Amino acid sequence: MTVEVTDKHIQDLRTNFLKELENKGESSVHPDDLDRIKSGDEWLQRFLLHHDAREKEAYDMLWETVLWRKEFKTNEINESNINIDFIKEGVFFYHGRDKDGCLLFIFKAKKHVKGQYDFEEVKRAVIYWLERIERCDKGKSVSLFFDMEGCGVSTVDMELIKYIIHVFKNYYPNFLNYIIILEMAWILNALFKVIKTMLPEKAVERIKMIKKQDLKLYVDPDQSLKCWGGNDNYVFVFEPEEREITYNPTAVNNKKVHFADGSPTAEYVPNFGDKPENDGNMLKVTPSGIITFVKEGNELISTLELQNSDNLINLSYKMKTTSPEKFRVRPSAGCLPPGGTATVSVTLLHGFQLGGLSRDKFLVMSMPVDSVDLSVQELIDLWKNTSNKNISQHRLRCSQGDEVVKNGAVVSPNTQLDGEKNQLTQISNKLLQLSTCQSELHVVVKRTQQLQWIMMFLVICLGLLTLYVLKNAVHDSSGFCYKDRRVDDVDL
Repeated sequence: MTVEVTDKHIQDLRTNFLKELENKGESSVHPDDLDRIKSGDEWLQRFLLHHDAREKEAYDMLWETVLWRKEFKTNEINESNINIDFIKEGVFFYHGRDKDGCLLFIFKAKKHVKGQYDFEEVKRAVIYWLERIERCDKGKSVSLFFDMEGCGVSTVDMELIKYIIHVFKNYYPNFLNYIIILEMAWILNALFKVIKTMLPEKAVERIKMIKKQDLKLYVDPDQSLKCWGGNDNYVFVFEPEEREITYNPTAVNNKKVHFADGSPTAEYVPNFGDKPENDGNMLKVTPSGIITFVKEGNELISTLELQNSDNLINLSYKMKTTSPEKFRVRPSAGCLPPGGTATVSVTLLHGFQLGGLSRDKFLVMSMPVDSVDLSVQELIDLWKNTSNKNISQHRLRCSQGDEVVKNGAVVSPNTQLDGEKNQLTQISNKLLQLSTCQSELHVVVKRTQQLQWIMMFLVICLGLLTLYVLKNAVHDSSGFCYKDRRVDDVDL
């Protein structure tokens, strides 16, 4: 039975927490988490619901959670500081909903190889998805879906599974709906008994170990993947999260008005022409035609300088790209007063740093506005409704540090020698690969012949040994029979 959480419960929890915070200091809690506690009731209500309105237990869990979040740097986790290669493998993702309308957080256990990635990176990936789900679904409960098909004792990572259960139990209050375990081999039953001991009794009741034919009891076929016997043919492809831009009033500096880091990528714009010119607009973009990415540490980064060249008119700008999945743009939108400037950082995300960038393009749009003091929502609405507005556009191409521009196009220096050299290099590489394969095949054939000779020698030896044993057996048998006859004659 669900216990009712009243406004008094929430207010008492908040008051007790803030009173203790005065002793520990605000630096012990991340500012975002402190703001959630001060300005909203939803998060506090979840702690109370998690413990059936028992205020002492809710209070203890709240402190444990905020301290962990500060230490783990949970609020800072994003696509730029996690192992994006692991994320893209699709070991974890969310898709579809159960019959209660809760998102399915899916763990494809067969895709995970224990020890392939550092465990700390795997843990950060788990938290990245949980935080993303919370933002996506506004804190609504999620169903944890273990797809165990094809897993055995040697392949399942129980340490990881226990970690997932641990964070749900201790740091994400009232966040778990079902734990659905699909197609688990019977040999793993003993292992999963360990998980049950980690959960409270009411959570154990939410564990559902099922086969494919029973999945429809908890997830509608239209929400179930084909591999589970459902109708959904979805195949996971990682898409960077689109997060709302948050206004940072302290970011105004040197006549510059922009938005704090909040949007990981620029918006998508269909492929456009290659004209790099400014089209006569009032926004001056430097560099004017080519975005050149240079290596800084482990990242490829380029910097743009935007300047409002008009002395009377306020401008708003917005950046779009043909490949939003590749880039993180900070800030991707903002406002500039007359003569104001803004610096925009464009980072090429990990996983896209191989190969040229010549086909990627950016579009910098700008338009006059009445004021630069726009809220986040006002800025979003402004760029959503651009019909009948005077929009100027500035087009930019991309290149890497070792690429050059020739006849208005971005090309690699090697291509200046025409395509023949590249083709010759490719042919040489193919011949080298063929030669290597031939050498390896020769070694294998030689070893096989040696093995055949050894086997033939062993067969001959075994045959001779068998003949020798049979001969001795026949001789011993003949002598035994002869002695028996002599004894019989004496008896007679």
